[in-house]
Amino acid sequence: MKLPAPLEAVVDALQKLPGVGSKSAQRMALHLLKEGPQAMEHLGELLNQAAHKVGFCQTCGSFTDRPVCPVCLDPQRETGVLVVVAEASNVLTFERSGHFRGRYHVLGGLIAPLRGVGPDQLKIRELLKRLEDGNIREIVLATNPTLDGEATASWLARILEPLGLKITRIGLGLPIGSDLEYADDLTLDRALEGRRPL
Repeated sequence: MKLPAPLEAVVDALQKLPGVGSKSAQRMALHLLKEGPQAMEHLGELLNQAAHKVGFCQTCGSFTDRPVCPVCLDPQRETGVLVVVAEASNVLTFERSGHFRGRYHVLGGLIAPLRGVGPDQLKIRELLKRLEDGNIREIVLATNPTLDGEATASWLARILEPLGLKITRIGLGLPIGSDLEYADDLTLDRALEGRRPL
């Protein structure tokens, strides 16, 4: 049986979200329909508010509902260490861990020549501008260990090296609780490269 066109449109919209397949999208849409019109209207209102009130921090590029995010305004944060990430969602991941107390810079993507994304499309000029005041002494390159992430980290390391800053890369390798038997060669290589004394 085919869904009514308005409900099918909701399923199609939900399916565009990352990690949501057709069955999950249909379950969500049917759940909302079952909850009644008020539930759907309420979700619509919340999405509309988020669309109009949430943007990006003028300083770091993270999500915020103000011109400057709480992390950038926090005087308790370490100002000398700057973690450079690809996307604003990566900041949320670091903050969820609760261990990093420095600041962030969001590039807004990764260098990806095959998709036509070069350094000029990223917030690299803004990064260099933030380094002018001399407060930052270490840059932590925290891009994903993908081809594009590695290319971006290498490119950034090359252009930042002449500034005399300490440039580091996040440790990559085996996650806690994993089994060596199932690790691929690249992961094992990275784990060996990133070893440290006990």
